[in-house]
Amino acid sequence: MPVEASLIQILACPACHAPLQDRTGDSSGPASDPELLCTSGDCGLAYPVRDGIPVLLVDEARRPA
Repeated sequence: MPVEASLIQILACPACHAPLQDRTGDSSGPASDPELLCTSGDCGLAYPVRDGIPVLLVDEARRPA
């Protein structure tokens, strides 16, 4: 389930405050899990989206490979 575009515009990475990229409709992620990806080159954390709700907890984020 995609996250609303208006919500994506106001969300930021909790770790570095960079904008997030919506990857909920992509099949390019690991096992095509819906996620929001930090756009910062230094951070790059991927936050899961569960039942259409972004889980913006650093402890729940996937580290870049």
